[in-house]
Formats: sequence, C-alpha cells, structure tokens
Amino acid sequence: MSTTFRGVFTVMITPVDGTGRPDLAALAAFTDWQIREGVHGLIPLGSTGEFLSLSEDDKDAVARTVIDTAAGRVPVLIGTGAEDTRECVRLARKAEEMGADGVMIIPPFYCTPTDDELVEHYRTIAAAISIPIMVYNNPATSNVDMTPELLARIAEIDGCDYVKESTLEVTRIRDIVRLAGDRMVPFGGILGFESFVMGAQGWVAVASNVAPGPMARIFTLAADDKDYDAARALYLEWLPIIQAVGGQAYVAGTKSLLAHMGLAVGAPLPPRLPLPAARDAEMKALVERFGLRFET
Repeated sequence: MSTTFRGVFTVMITPVDGTGRPDLAALAAFTDWQIREGVHGLIPLGSTGEFLSLSEDDKDAVARTVIDTAAGRVPVLIGTGAEDTRECVRLARKAEEMGADGVMIIPPFYCTPTDDELVEHYRTIAAAISIPIMVYNNPATSNVDMTPELLARIAEIDGCDYVKESTLEVTRIRDIVRLAGDRMVPFGGILGFESFVMGAQGWVAVASNVAPGPMARIFTLAADDKDYDAARALYLEWLPIIQAVGGQAYVAGTKSLLAHMGLAVGAPLPPRLPLPAARDAEMKALVERFGLRFET
C-alpha cells in the first residue's frame, strides 16, 4: 500500500449558505478546526456530506477546499461513488488530479449488482487511478451488502486497500480481518470502539464532526495503548453524542449540534428537513452538557 490510513476519519458535513450552496469559508474553517482538534483524516462528499444533493461544480469546490486547507496535514479521501462505473472512474480520476490521498466508493446503489459485477466495478476503477480506494459497505443506504466473503475477493484487487464497514454486526470486522488478511484494512462505519476491539484500524465517524478530539482519543486508547477499559469508559461517556447523530439524524443532528457550538453550517439539503424544535432543543442541551465549542 502506497499510503497508510489509520485512525478516526471524519465523514464531513457540508456547510451551506442561505441559498443551499456550499459555504466554502465555513468549510475551510471547519477543516482546519478538525485537524487542530486531532482527527486523523477527513472524508468530504460522503453520505453525511450530502453528496447526492450537490451539483458537480459544488462537489468540486468542496473537494478542492478540503484538500487545499488540509495541505497534507492529514489524509483526505473524496467520496466518488456513482451508479455508472465509467462515471465513477471519471470522478475518481478527478479527485486524484485534485490531490486527494484516496477515494471512498459506495457500490452502485440502484441496479443491485451481482458479486461478479461488483468485483469488476472496483477492478475497473482501481486500474484507472493510482491512489487507494476505500470500499464503502452500507447496505442500509446502497441496497447492496458486500459480505466479508465478497470483500475478500475485492481485496485481491491491487488498490482496493481499505473498507468502511457500516453495519451493526461487529463480527463483520472479525471476518474481514480473518478472510482478507493484510490485503484490506477495515474501518468501522457505525461502530467505533467495538470495531477496534475486533481489529479495525480506523473509524469513519459522524460524531467526530462535533467531537473530533474525544473520538480520536478513543481510537488511541484502544488501538495503540490497548487500554480497553479506558477506551470503553471514554466511549460510554461520549455515547450520547454518538447516538445523537446516528440513524436518520446523521445530517440534521450533526448540523444542529454544530450550529449550537457556534459554527453556522446551514440547513440540511432537500429532501432532508431540519430537526423539529423539540429535538433541536435536545441538541442544544447536549452541547451545553458536554461543553462543546467550535473555536476558530
């Protein structure tokens, strides 16, 4: 592997202005804050970044802003998923040309491809670029479940070096490690601490949008120090925040928390709606309880 990705990578929200266009100044400030707070990597234009609700020009502006602001301080992976393999190749090549360190690619999410079609999809993309691919398994949103057995096949492809495993089955991490060996490095998607215990070398986290330092610390305690008791205690302490941005609230909840922390990120893009007033008040209470603040 040409690049080693490890640790907590924030799957970033996309701040928007009143017209729904990316607020690039806010995004640059958010990117810099994430890095200063100790996150290990950044992933714009994932599901949390609302990539399907942005135009190509807007996605390009988001990618360039994060890559340029990070300036090599942490790895930046760009979400480049598409339904058409040829389009996915084009987007992945563009990300590489922009200076991305890697790409995260969800499988085609409408046509329900067969296992053989998925292997060929990733093989074609990997052959077209020289930066690593993080395969993204999220059956709840993509209508495709890439099992550990299938991921072991994909891991044979040079360049498909990482996987974000986004199910609630922590044994998936165990089986990816067992079946793919050192050919594919697993990152937890939904599960963080539990995935580290099973051998994940990272976490593509939503909660690190609002608490990058504590989320990164959980990883360090578990994966580096092997102090699972301390990692578990910190994880349980911050579980209310992790749960607050889980499920359907992953975009609206995160944006609500950040707004109450002092970063104007705008509303979710349609068809998503902002949180109801009562739920937004709960987010404000969480911000106050945990003393969360956005510092420029």
